Parts: sequence; structure tokens; C-alpha cells
Amino acid sequence: MSSKIAVVTGAGGGMGSAITARLVQDKFHVVALDLNTESLEKLKASFPNDVTTFTVDLTSADKIAEVFKSIKAKFGGVDALVNNAGDCFMSEFPNISAQEFEKQMAVNFSSAFYCSQESVKLMLERPGIKKIVNISSNGAYNFDVFDPPHYRASKAAMDTLTKDLARRYAREGICVNSIAPAMTESPLFKVLSDEVLKKAISQMPRGAAMKPDEIAAWVGFLISSAGDVSSGNVIILNQGRDVR
Repeated sequence: MSSKIAVVTGAGGGMGSAITARLVQDKFHVVALDLNTESLEKLKASFPNDVTTFTVDLTSADKIAEVFKSIKAKFGGVDALVNNAGDCFMSEFPNISAQEFEKQMAVNFSSAFYCSQESVKLMLERPGIKKIVNISSNGAYNFDVFDPPHYRASKAAMDTLTKDLARRYAREGICVNSIAPAMTESPLFKVLSDEVLKKAISQMPRGAAMKPDEIAAWVGFLISSAGDVSSGNVIILNQGRDVR
């Protein structure tokens, strides 16, 4: 088993499983967190010796704290965290219920906040350079696309967290970056109408959405030693769509 431990949230989804595969390839043992037990079981079956799974509600600070206690007991610490868990709820302003707004922020931002809190505690006990990578979205910056405002706000909050933690822990050797992809193939496509999806993909310069493994490669780069000099950055991946 690798001595380096990476935690991936939302690991059972399309993006999460691609990130997990990349980090296993890069010789990490991955602790995969997700609410979907069935997806985690499939992931575990693909990497029986290199992945440990926990079914957890990532909107609960208490549940996250419990999981990280287990991670510390089993592995001693954490070397990398990928805050990938996310969802997009499609109600439009001003007809967004308080319940939907709170759930959107909880899934996308609070989960990253709580997991970062727990990971930093364990990273401070580890030698060398540690990494946090937050999976943000082009929707936080491109206001031509379809994303609703509570989704945009949740991702913008994540990027502010990225910059704060990068500055706060620079001397402790914790590098924190965001990756903000545009249209990427994922189960989130299912929440879009065919018309909206077709229009969004047509705006991509290559006429196609990006692939999860392409985003995972950027995660792998940032977590590798090549990424040791990068911290506090929001890396926008969109095939050059928004260059003006």
C-alpha cells in the first residue's frame, strides 16, 4: 500500500472515479467518500487494493469529522484532498426555494469547507508538501452560460476558500488550488434539457464537452511534485472559449 494518502469526495461519480483512477495510477492510496454506496462498491471493485471507501453525508460536519477520525486511525494522516463532490440544482431566480439554496451551498461549498478543515489538521502533522484541489466551475465566471445563481455562488465561494487557505498555510507547505472546468461529461448532464445541453456544447470551441479524465490529469499534475510551486490559483479549463 502506498504511504501517500489522498481523499477524494464525490468519488463515485464520473469525475470522481476518473480522479481516483488517476491518483491510484500516481501511486496514492485513495480514500473515496460518497453518499452512494453502490457507486463506491463499483469503485472498490476496480481498485481493491488501492481504494478505501466510506459512505458519508458530505453536508454533515459531524459525519465528516467521524470519517476523518477513522482516516487518521487507519492511515495516520492525509497528503492530498480533492474536493470534487458537487451538484447543480436548476431552479431559476427568483424562484429558488430556501431549501434548494441551502442544499446547493451545502453540497458544493460546505462539504469542501468541512473536509478542508479536517484535512488541514492531519496535513499539518505530515512532512513535505501537501495538496488541496477544489473542483470549481467556469460558471463562477462566465455569465453567458446557463448556470443558475446559487450554483455560481457556491463555486465562487469555493474559490475564495482556495485563496484564503493558500495564503494562510503557505509556510506550512499546504498548496491549495481550484480547477474550474467548462462543459465536462458527467452525470450532471442529466439535469439539463436537451436544448440547453446542445447549446452549451455548441459554444465549446471544439464542438464537444471535455472528458473527466482530462480534468483528472490536471488534478494529478497539481498533486504531483510539479505542482509544488502552484498555490492560490483558479485554473480555468474551457478550450479557450472565453478568451477575448
